[in-house]
Amino acid sequence: MLTLIHAPQSRSSRIIWLLEELGADYDIRYVSIRRWDGSGGPDDNNPHPHKQVPALLHNNALVTESTAVVQYLTELYPNSELGRPPGHAERGAYLSWLAYYAGVIEPSGSAFLGGLAANNPQMTKIYEEMCVHVIETLSKQPFLLGKTVSAADLLLASALGWMRRLLPESAVVDRYVETMTARPALARARAIDSKPDELHV
Repeated sequence: MLTLIHAPQSRSSRIIWLLEELGADYDIRYVSIRRWDGSGGPDDNNPHPHKQVPALLHNNALVTESTAVVQYLTELYPNSELGRPPGHAERGAYLSWLAYYAGVIEPSGSAFLGGLAANNPQMTKIYEEMCVHVIETLSKQPFLLGKTVSAADLLLASALGWMRRLLPESAVVDRYVETMTARPALARARAIDSKPDELHV
């Protein structure tokens, strides 16, 4: 059994989206977390070493951090279109985009949105290069890896859903967000996320 450690409207919401895409059998353990506005706090029922989300329990194994959870789940369901198993022609690109999201897109985007890049030319350069790379990629193909969606797209689209300003104004990005957010699995995930007392308790 898969158990997702989850706090509503947080980074773990995108893992519900992935689980719904995969058609996985899973439970959710709802926990409180420290929020940016100072509300909430650490939950003793959360096995994450820093009491954050997401965390995933599977057969007594603990997996933490979004990209690790994404890779673990897509390898657990190798027949899904969302992953790229070993030997797949797009395996290298898939792993690269997962790492790029965690190591470049999210930290540089957060620094930009938080104003931390304003007085840091190097951070500004990294952010601007990231924007160019992502937009140029999506200008040439519908998804990050090409013609077929992947879980890397779920990570990027979920971030853009929370903060569209992560990337500059662009018709290409807007079309991408529209395509990704129209997926039925996201609607199901949002319903689960918004009604924790009724679903997957």
